[in-house]
Order: sequence, then C-alpha cells, then structure tokens
Amino acid sequence: MREGHNNVIYRADYQEPAFWIDTVDLCFDLDPAKTRVLNRMKLRRNPDVMPQPLRLDGEELNLARVLVNGQGTSFKMENNQLVLENLPDGFEPFDLEIFTTCAPAKNTKLSGLYVSNDSFFTQCEAEGFRRITYFLDRPDVMASYTVLLRADKKAYPVLLSNGNLVEQGDMDDGRHFAKWVDPFRKPSYLFALVAGQLVAREQRIKSRAGNEHLLQVYVRPGDLDKTEHAMNSLMASVAWDEARFGLTLDLERFMIVATSDFNMGAMENKGLNIFNTKYVLASQATATDTDFGNIESVVGHEYFHNWTGNRITCRDWFQLSLKEGLTVFRDQEFSMDLAGEASARAVKRIEDVRVLRTAQFPEDAGPMAHPVRPDQYMEINNFYTVTVYEKGAEVVRMMQTLVGRDGFASGMKLYFERHDGHAVTCDDFAQAIADANPESKLAQLLPQFKRWYSQAGTPRVKAVGHYDAASGIYNLTLTQSCPPTAGQEVKEPFVIPIGLGLLGADGAELSHGMHVLTEATETLTFPGLQAAPVPSILRGFSAPVILEYDYTDAELLTLLAHDTDPFNRWEAGQRLAVNRALGYIGQDGLAAGDIRLDAPYIEAMRTVLRDPKLDAAFKELALTLPAETYLGEQLDVVDPQRIHAVREAMREQLAGALYDDWQWAFETHKENGAYTPDSVSSGRRALTGLALTNLCLAARASGDAVWPGKALQRFKDASNMTDRFNALAALVTSGHELAGQALQRFHAMFKDEALVLDKWFALQAGAPDRGGNVLPAVKQLMKHPDFSLRNPNRARSVIFSYCSANPGGFHRHDAAGYVFWSERVIELDSINPQVAARLARALDRWKKLAEPMRGAAREAIARVAAKPDLSNDVREVVTRALAD
Repeated sequence: MREGHNNVIYRADYQEPAFWIDTVDLCFDLDPAKTRVLNRMKLRRNPDVMPQPLRLDGEELNLARVLVNGQGTSFKMENNQLVLENLPDGFEPFDLEIFTTCAPAKNTKLSGLYVSNDSFFTQCEAEGFRRITYFLDRPDVMASYTVLLRADKKAYPVLLSNGNLVEQGDMDDGRHFAKWVDPFRKPSYLFALVAGQLVAREQRIKSRAGNEHLLQVYVRPGDLDKTEHAMNSLMASVAWDEARFGLTLDLERFMIVATSDFNMGAMENKGLNIFNTKYVLASQATATDTDFGNIESVVGHEYFHNWTGNRITCRDWFQLSLKEGLTVFRDQEFSMDLAGEASARAVKRIEDVRVLRTAQFPEDAGPMAHPVRPDQYMEINNFYTVTVYEKGAEVVRMMQTLVGRDGFASGMKLYFERHDGHAVTCDDFAQAIADANPESKLAQLLPQFKRWYSQAGTPRVKAVGHYDAASGIYNLTLTQSCPPTAGQEVKEPFVIPIGLGLLGADGAELSHGMHVLTEATETLTFPGLQAAPVPSILRGFSAPVILEYDYTDAELLTLLAHDTDPFNRWEAGQRLAVNRALGYIGQDGLAAGDIRLDAPYIEAMRTVLRDPKLDAAFKELALTLPAETYLGEQLDVVDPQRIHAVREAMREQLAGALYDDWQWAFETHKENGAYTPDSVSSGRRALTGLALTNLCLAARASGDAVWPGKALQRFKDASNMTDRFNALAALVTSGHELAGQALQRFHAMFKDEALVLDKWFALQAGAPDRGGNVLPAVKQLMKHPDFSLRNPNRARSVIFSYCSANPGGFHRHDAAGYVFWSERVIELDSINPQVAARLARALDRWKKLAEPMRGAAREAIARVAAKPDLSNDVREVVTRALAD
C-alpha cells in the first residue's frame, strides 16, 4: 500500500507486495538494554507486480548488517524503510540477512519487543513487528518461522515462541536456548516471544479426532492459584469450536501468557496468546462475576482466532472485521451456548446489545464514524473500534439469521475449504456463506447486504401501525433511513432482518416471524385481527438499528409484562424509563427534588422485581436505569450534568418507592452457598448488589443508618469479591460517610493485588459527582503511591474511569475536566500513543454539548491538536474531532 496525502492510507490503493517472504529464521540474544536480532529470510519477487526495490519497514532499530546471498550490499533509508535496489533478477528465491539491535527496556509504547516486570513480551498487531526487525510488515505476507531464543537462564528460565518446541538446552556462559518451529505460515503481526520468570498450569487433553495436546497458562510466580478458570475456559473453547464448527486444535501445544503491561485485552499470536492479566487471573477472593465472565469470553475469543484470523487472515488492515467481527460473534455464541438455558442466553444478548448501543452507536454518530470495513486511515491502531468489533459481529449475526444456524455452519466449512492458509477479504467471507446457501435471502440479496460493510452510520427504522376495525386488518409500515456521515452524504437501503411479533392487549401472542426489510419503505399486512395489536418489533435485536415507534405507556407495559421475547421485554422497561428521563430533562427549571415517578411505572418495576418466573439476572438488567451516555444520545443538545442529576433523582425515587421490595430481594437472594460463577448464582449476586445499592440510596435520603451499616458488615464478612465489591460500591455510590472507612480497609486487604486495586481506583474515579468532588479526588488518586501512568490498566482505572465513564463528573461547567483531559492526553502521548488515542476519544461527541461546555471542549481539543510533536494515533483523533 502506498501512502496518500497527509499520511492517509486508502483501501482503494491496495497492491500486492512486490516480494514474497517464504521463510524467516530469527535468532534473539535477549538483553533488556540491547537485544540482538539476527533475521535470515528467503524471499522471491512477486511475478504479478512490476519490478521495484524492496522496501522493508522498521522503527527504532539500530542496523548493523545487511547481506544478500551472503554478500554485503548497498542500501538506503527512506521514511523508516530500509530500501534495497541491488537484488538478484528473476524469480528465483534469494537469501537476505539483517542484523539489528533494539532497546526493549526503553519501549514504553508496549508495541514490538518490550520489558515488563523483568520479563520480555511482544505485541506485533498491527504494526509492531517492524520494531523488532526490518520486514514486509503487512498481513498478506505470510511466512514459515523458525525462532531461536537465547538468554540468561537464571533471569529468564522460560523461553517461549510460536508453534512447537523442537530443541532446548544450556550454553557455556550461564545462558540457555530454546528453538521453536511454527508449522503454519503466518503474517508478522502474529509473531510472539516471551521470556522471563514464569510458572505454568498445565493440562493435557485429547481432541475428538483423537490427538493429544498440551495446554499451558503461564503467569508470574504467586499467581498460579488464579489460573484455574482461565484453563477451564480454554478447555471449553477447544471443545466448543470442535463441536460447533468442526475446527480442531492444530498444534501440539497451546499457550497463554499473562502480563500486567499490555495495551489490549489479549492477542491471538499463533499458539502463544499473550493476555492482559485482567483476562487471565481470577479467584473468588479477587475477581467478580463480571471478571469471570470476561475471562471466559476473551479466552474463547483469542482461541477462536486460531482459525478465524490465523489460519485465514486479513489481506489488508481494512479487512480487520473479517477476523474481529467474526470472532466476536463466535465468542458471543460460545458464551451463550455455555450459559445453556434460554433465559441466561437472553441475558447475555442484552448485555452485548447494551455495549453496542452505549459505545458503538455514539461512534457511528461522531467524528470517528467509519464503515465496518473502513476506506481510509491515518493510524491503523485507531481502527480497533467497537464498529469493527461489535457492529462487525452484528453483521455476521445477521448472516446467520438469514441462512439459519446450520446454514451458517455450512458456510463456515466452505470458507475454510476455499481460503485456509490465505489472506483474504470480507467479500470472500460473505461470498462463502452465500454460496453455501444458494436459496437463502443472503444469496439473493448479497450485493445489497454488503452495504453493511461499506456504509457508516446507524440505520433508523421507523415503524407506524394502523388498525382498521371494520376489516380487521392491521398494517405496519416500516421505513428505513441512515443519517449522513463524513464522506457519505447519501445512504442506500440496507438489508435489515426484523424479528416481529403481535400481541393482544391481554398479552396473548397473535403472530410471530422474521421480515427482511430491503426497500426504503415497506408495508406489512396482518388480516383477521379482532382488535388493534401491540407490535413487538426487532425481537432479539435482530439488526443493529435504531427503532423508532411511538409506543404508548399501555403498549410498553403490555410488552414488559407479556412479551415472549426477553430482549423486547427488557427493552420495553428501558423505553418506559427513557421516556420519563427525557421528559424530566426537557422541563426547564425542574429541580431534581421535584422529580416524581408515576405510580404505573413504579408498580411495573415492582411487578418485575417480584415476578417468580423471571431470573434474578434479568431482573437486575430490567431494574437498572439506562446509562447516562445512552440518554445523551437521544438528545440533540446535551447537558451531562443535567442528565446525571435526573438519572440520580430517578434512582433515588425507585430506591425509596420500592424500599420493601428491595429488602425482600436482598434477603431472598443474599445467600448462595459455595461460590460458583455460573449464570444463576451470578444473577442472584447481581440482584443482591443492586438491591443493597438502592437500600443505601434510600437510607441516604431518609437519614437511616441501618442499611449502610449492613452494607459495611456485608463488605467485611463477604466470602467472595463480587459480594464484597458490591457492598463497597453501594457505600461509595450512595455517598455514605462509611465509604471512606470501607475504602481504606479494602486497600489494606488487597494492596498487593494489582487487578483488585484497579477496581479500587476505578470505583472512586467513577463515583457520582456531588458538588464537584470527583475531579479533586482523581487528582489525588494520581498522586497515590500505587498509581503509575505507564501501566495501561492503572491509567485506565483512574483517568478513563473519570473522563470516559463519568460524564456527570467530567463535563464540568468550569471546564476543569477538559483541561485535565488535555493534559493527560498530551502526557500519555509521550509514553504510549495507543493509550493516549483511546483517551482522546472521550470528547468525540463535543459538538452535541450545551454551552459553555461545547466551546470549552473545542478549546481543549484544539490545545491538544496544536502540539507539534503529536503521534499519528492522537493527531488523527483530534483532527477528525475538529473537522466540520
């Protein structure tokens, strides 16, 4: 790919590489200050590309030697590329040897080869391999790797790389070596090495095919007791992929390694997955139910990449959703299948949709809006987004909806038959699913369906119902549209599967099915009805769209009480809450103390809470008010402090009005026996936590000290982190004076547990802002001895929890939050541009803010943009934010 103007890279400019690399033989002499890398490659010219010089990518490398077929050769450096012109003619393979050194201990970007806690790690996706050696660092160049690692044996007793260990031994100088061979061709972004003081949990398994494999989870000494759940999740992942899709583990061993310094959640390097400790380490004493669920999901995600991402990879980075959207869909399906029963599956679906609507929908409506398959980028790290991942997963889910579960499995089988071992495109995947199901709606509508890959923005589906009593006919008119986004003023109609049901006023189901909307406007006709039905539209959230239907309260209450679709039952409750919140927000001069929730809404929530047929996990979701960010997205002009005040007032109203019911919920669900993170037990704990928070909120309003005292006692007595942290959060969220005592005790108990301290920091930075007290607290937390800006997890726990997850505290009328943000973005950019760019996204939606916040936010963004030596990562974000 060539670079366009202003360093922008365009998908339309894709060209095959001028050279192919067949084999790579790497030798590492590992040293924190000066690691030596000898890279021997076998290359050949690409006969399909006009002859041109070989251009190898490299960053922050010291070049010592370049040999072609064993002989010295001339070269030059151009824009971080090593350029070789005097290469053998013809298409016969030739040898290229490059010797370089790098300084892993100085690598704060955590991209390439770096040191963390006296151990070596790599992160090569997307473009980190060029920080290890000069290379054609692009995903369509796939090679076979042999890796020799040499290091001091006492300091680095464990030496790991991709593939299979073929040789190891001691050397004469106190060092030792390990030789690894990966039998599968791979792109450079999947390369990995690890060296350090590590211990492993091991498990031998036998696949359905009868092959034996060694599974290993490596961690630092002292953390081995927190790896059982990760290992169980890995074993479940291997079994599920083989059972669901016929995809078996293809290596002798599969390794996971955890490190506390990592920019991402985890990385799917072939056979050697490197994880953020957050997604590996868990015990009932240190991890919440949410942590256990996240570990299961992320372990599954990275393992599933072994096939969808590794065996078949991306032709270019614009195709990122080919592996990420598909693999998110696979990990969602995995977690739903493991959940088992329908209600637990529904809870997982609701949780996934909440993420989509609170994070991806705003991205679609902001300056960083881009299609699932982007057309251009300045910095690829900025496109590891919720659009590529979560919306990409929804696109894959719609494919499964259109061809059926079995049809999708057949499509996956054809995809691997066609493309195993190759670097391909999103089009190749969609074509395989369609070709395996030639009679399906997907096959018939494929060109139109692929607009989901090329058009940015969230489609809107407006539904209008009309019942004619004389004929007994109900007509439902569906109209789709999509707002303009940068570079895409006009959008063509999408293919939108819409799950539909009709309910009678008494809740009886009159009709159900799936309609595929393809035109701008379509009308569906339902004859033979005795009365106007209540439509249940977009069941199961069958497409990533915004549904506009003018439901009455009576209709929503019917859906909440009777809908057979759990998602729409939950959605009805959310709509009831949204309607009330927006009504209060829109009333000028209405003080928070004047907010009075109406009796029908309160009674509906009471009915849900008391319903013996509903699972506790579902109740917790249904009784949780919509997020402040989601409420903000429903408004044209946003005052985050106003939204926060209204939502808090509604919470306190529900807490007081349902006081007896919350007590019942707490007492009924508080005991769960021996701890297990299964869906039923975790749902009971979630509802108990919500009940305790509401009881503490009600106590705050009434001045009663009983429930805060009970919360403190539960905090002290808890046998697991979920109950302990829920009790702590109840005290902090309600602003009770006992919170300070509990926070001190919590820190003393877990001062040596980094991941638990992240929770402690995040809880305080994300606390409700009462009188502007959170920002001063955040500044104090940054001075805490346990805070480090260089550790991404710790930076996220404080700075991101405040700037990105606490809108009521961050969007201050005095602009102090924005000044803090701009200082932190600039400070982080000099250390770790990827983390800084993520933080820069906190002000994406500044144009929607009410004054004076709008002007102050723009000024803060401009302050960052004016810094002359910004990274491409941050510059792209702030430049797009400021664009008209």
